Formats: sequence, structure tokens, C-alpha cells
Amino acid sequence: MRAPWRVAVVGGGIAGLAAAVRLRDRAPADTEITVYEQSGTLGGKLRTGELAGSAVEFGAESFLMRDPAGGESAAVALVRRLGLGERIVHPTVGQAALVVDGALRPIPGGTLVGVPGDLERVTTVARPTADADTDAGRPLLGADDDVSVGALVRARFGDEVVDRLVEPMLGGVYAGRADDLSLVTTMPALARAARVEHTLVGAVRAAQAAAPRSPGTPVFGTLAGGLSTLVRAAAAASGATIRRDAAVRELTPTGPGWRLTVGPTRDPELVDVDAVVLAVPARPAARLLGGPAPAAAERVGELDYASVALVTLALPEPELPELSGFLVPGTEGLLIKASTFFTTKWGHLRRADGLALVRASVGRYGEERQVQRTDEDLAATVHRELSAVLGAPLPAPVAGHVQRWGGSLPQYAPGHADRVAAARAVLRAHHPTLVLAGAGYDGVGIPVCVRSGETAAEEIITALGGSGT
Repeated sequence: MRAPWRVAVVGGGIAGLAAAVRLRDRAPADTEITVYEQSGTLGGKLRTGELAGSAVEFGAESFLMRDPAGGESAAVALVRRLGLGERIVHPTVGQAALVVDGALRPIPGGTLVGVPGDLERVTTVARPTADADTDAGRPLLGADDDVSVGALVRARFGDEVVDRLVEPMLGGVYAGRADDLSLVTTMPALARAARVEHTLVGAVRAAQAAAPRSPGTPVFGTLAGGLSTLVRAAAAASGATIRRDAAVRELTPTGPGWRLTVGPTRDPELVDVDAVVLAVPARPAARLLGGPAPAAAERVGELDYASVALVTLALPEPELPELSGFLVPGTEGLLIKASTFFTTKWGHLRRADGLALVRASVGRYGEERQVQRTDEDLAATVHRELSAVLGAPLPAPVAGHVQRWGGSLPQYAPGHADRVAAARAVLRAHHPTLVLAGAGYDGVGIPVCVRSGETAAEEIITALGGSGT
């Protein structure tokens, strides 16, 4: 009789939980799944808290509704799988703004993550370099090349388009800088088009034309009651044993399987399993891979991360514009890099008493010292900068919360996709029952993380089924 499969999922973020749910759905019914989470809280950067009596996201705020092919995103599919489809809500205000020369200006339409396909439409916020985007008779990007987003756009459209438009858009997602971020990883559709088109305007327009269109379909969604409901539902549906405060310190091959060293050095617990989904950030993953797969560890360990802080204020009846929020170019000299007007953007959060919930994101890559300020200093600075941007003093907050995410946002340097592919090739060749999953490898955003976890689970099922375990 076949022994039940034993699978360890190291990391209880949404990628690890999605892997556990997929294992429960596709692996043999008697499969034993255990999720090991080093902290005391599941969900990673999905964390719903409470402020002034309202549910507030202290981490990720929403998810994309569609995938690149035009179907439902992996996040929406998981939400429906977990019976939460009726809780999906959408923004009631979609227009956001940029801070340019200290004033709010609407973000121009028709761009691809800030890169314009029509230069005339962005002149309200940036002046493109005239006649720089010439056709040199060859594609912008070679078949196997990768460049930074900033390098490509500066050469074709000039500094202002990067500094005032592209960088704040990328910074709002990655807390990184356009000159350091990989085009292939952060803007894959544009990279594909750039391998064919001879101008950047042409590449943007080709990427936009190739994108599936779903008229009337909202771009973003979230869950009424908060995204932590997704975390709890996934943990329950997985049927996994959940081990909180359980740090996996070492992975040792045991033939086709693995031995996990869990817990404190003085009193470790040794656990034998058939397979491991490694759904942790790159640095801890590299440490765990260092013994069994040093070549993979070397490639994974090259990934760096940015630290951010999210400052949420509850403000009594402030005068806020009818915007979802705003983005701040680094050239503006503000601590805030982005702000969301929660109770304006999300209709289900609006309150009869007029109390507004406003969140600001603080910290860019390389500015870790700014995030290390005290809670009081961060909250006061955010309040002061919000007042300056809005052009009038805001009322004193009745409540506030500072959530720090140290080393949380991956910085995808050019060549990232090749490095991850090489690491995974090493594992498939030598350790097929050990699989990587998560934002550190495949990109940010809830749908990407869910898909990454589900793909990892499918690879484990294939590896175990093929081994005759």
C-alpha cells in the first residue's frame, strides 16, 4: 500500500497558502500537508487590521481582476474557489493624481505603467524629449536582452517622463527606482513588444493593442471585510496542519525526500517529508538552499529587497479631493511616495460620520533609514506632507497606525528572470521535490503570488507521482 505523501510548505504567505490549497485539491486525498510559518501570523503582506472602528488593510490593498490573457486572475479564481466571490468589491473612484511641482495633477491616460504611447497626452506632467524615439531599423531589445526600465525610457523619451511619470508608477508598486528595475520582469508585455518594434511609442501601442480588453470589467477588486478573510479561508480549505512560530532552519536531502530542522538551535525538531514548497523571500530561501543546492542558492541570493512603512490616519471630516489617491515622484523631495484615500476610493469603507481613512506609503529602495523613524515622527511627517500636497491643513487625526514591512518588496534587477530560471533548472535537475514559489521569483501582486504557489504545487504533484512514492 502506498504511504501518504507528506508535503511541507515553508512560508505561510498567500503563495504558500495557495500552494497548500492546490495540493489539497489535486494531490491524493490522504496527503499530509504542513505549513510552517516563522512568524505568529499567516498571510504575509495580506493583513487586515482595525482603525477607528473600521477594517483597514495594513498590507496589500487589492488584486487585479484579470490575468494577462484576459481571463479571471488567479486571485479571483482562488477567491471563488474559497466561496468568497460574493464579497468582491471594486473601487468607486478610479482617478489618481501625480504630485508635480507641489500640486496635484491627474495621471494622464493611455500609458503603460507610466510609459506613454501618445506623447501629447502626458505634456500636462512631463515634457518628452523631442525626436529622440527614432527608428534605427532594428528592434529596441534583442531576443535575449533585458534592460532597466529607466535606461530604455530615458533614451527615448527623456528624463522628465521617467522622473515624473514612470518612476512614481513603478515606485508605488515596487518601492524601487526605474533605473534599477528590469523591463522583462516588471513590464513583460512591453518587453515582448520591444523585441519586435523599432520605437518605444510603437512598442507601447503594440503592447496595449495586444492586451485583452473587457469593457466594463473593473481592473481591481478587494474583499469586503478585508483580505485577511482570504488568508483564513485558504488556511481552512487547505486542510493543512498550520505551524506558527515555527522557523525552518535547515533542509537536508534524504534520498528523494527531505529532513527539516525546525525550531530553536538548542532543541530542534527533525521532520521528514517527501517534498517541500519553499515559499519564503529570496534571502532565507538562499540560506536553506545553501547546503543541498549551492548553485541555486547563489542565483536566488542575488535578489535585494526594499523596506517600506504604511502610515494610516483616521481624519475627522477632512477636505479631500475626489481622487483614489496620488503618487509622488522622488524629485518632489517628500517622504511620502504614494497615498490612498481609502474612504474615497472604496465605497464600502465610507462612513456616515465623515471620518476619512487615508494611508501613505513611505520608503524607497536605499532609504531604509527613513523607515526607521519612530511611529510618532512618521505619522507627524505624513500628516504635514498630506496637508502641503492638498493645499490646506488637515484636521488632527483621531487615530493612527504604522505598519512596517522590512525587506518586503523585491527589487528585480535586469536579468532577474534568467537568474530565477537558472536556479529552478538546478532544482529540477537535482532536487525535483523542492520547488520555489512567491513574489521573490515571479513578480509582485496577489494574482502572481497565487499562480506561483499553485504552479509549485503542480510541480510537486508531478515529481511525487513520477517517483512512485
